[in-house]
Amino acid sequence: MSLDTPRFSDLDALYSDDAEVATSMYEDPELFKEEMEKIFKRTWVFVAHESELPDKGSFKLSNVGLDPVIVVRDRKGKLHCMVNRCRHRAATVCEVKKGKTSSFQCPYHGWGYGLDGSLRALPYPEQYGDDFDKSQHGLLKLRTEAYGGMVFATFNDDVEPLVDFLGPEVCKYIHLFNKQGGGFPVKVLGEHQFSVPMNWKVQLENTTDAYHFPVVHKSFMQTLDEKTEDLFDFMEKNEGWVEDLGNGHSILMMMPSRADLDERLDDPIEPRFEELAEEIREEGFSEEQVKKIVLAVGGPGFNMNLFPNVSLSLSFFRVLTPVAVDKTDIRHIALGMDGGPEIANQTRMRLHEHFQGPMGFGSPDDAEVWERVQRGTQGGEDLKILVNRGLVDEEPGVAGPRGHISAETGMRAAYQMWKRMMSDE
Repeated sequence: MSLDTPRFSDLDALYSDDAEVATSMYEDPELFKEEMEKIFKRTWVFVAHESELPDKGSFKLSNVGLDPVIVVRDRKGKLHCMVNRCRHRAATVCEVKKGKTSSFQCPYHGWGYGLDGSLRALPYPEQYGDDFDKSQHGLLKLRTEAYGGMVFATFNDDVEPLVDFLGPEVCKYIHLFNKQGGGFPVKVLGEHQFSVPMNWKVQLENTTDAYHFPVVHKSFMQTLDEKTEDLFDFMEKNEGWVEDLGNGHSILMMMPSRADLDERLDDPIEPRFEELAEEIREEGFSEEQVKKIVLAVGGPGFNMNLFPNVSLSLSFFRVLTPVAVDKTDIRHIALGMDGGPEIANQTRMRLHEHFQGPMGFGSPDDAEVWERVQRGTQGGEDLKILVNRGLVDEEPGVAGPRGHISAETGMRAAYQMWKRMMSDE
């Protein structure tokens, strides 16, 4: 690193008012450590969906930044998020990714914990003396709240309530996103995970970036029928927008006509879904239900980025987990209808696999360019990364500026929040 490379003490040099990002933002390991403390340990981080924890005793493993956590529903139905670390000698108390249990036990010395994280028992406690207080040695718990089925956790007990962090615009769009349940609750159908040699902010920039779509996803577009290709040709239509929703969140409205699926119920069923509609009719659903379910299969017409680690994209969640300054884990979580017809969920899964599945077109193409961004930062370290597209004609939105569909408004929203949190404001 050259002597002129900005350090993280100079935040204006790292992200400027001209919407230029310093290359060291992707490369500095000390900056990465600071981000884990000032961002991931101080704000709300997405950890699970409530459908993954349907019963008392249901649990799943997740992460809050670098910290491994367990998300669990206790016997009273309350959600908890706890650091996956025994209070004795630091061994993880759970290595099963998800399941159902009545308690957690450390495999090293047998300390046992309840579903709420409390220390319930330990072998041969007399060696700790009479003043050993089990209530002070439970699993480290995070503050946990949920909205619209999405579960978030934070180490910061003083942070604002989750609903305030999300803000009214995000809450509105989560409500619209959940209409893809087709009258049923949204549930997780499955997920796959992969690692990319990139800084976490490279992915943070991606989900509300429409500018890359016709270039990176050209092969995907070539697999579509004419009508579906026209639906995804949102750059040429130029009907949508990208908008700053406050607190680092942003939305890419690709297909405004599909923002609220309930407003499309009078539309004729798309030809590609006619066979599906007939199969749903044969299961005894009314025509109104058939239309609602078929519309839901296609998902809403927008992507939404929630700072700092989760995106709502058409019909799936994309969750990022920072691992190192140049390594990020990505989880793609497919969503379906809890109680809806099986054929509809199968169709949704096939659509998901076509684009974001491990053998689909979207995931490999995106991962390729993310990795190339990280590799490219090895050259010309004094050059700036530009996120200034669309500044020329941004207009005021409800919570922040709104720009052209190809604008980098979403990236600027995220970096402004990044700067705010890194500056201790």
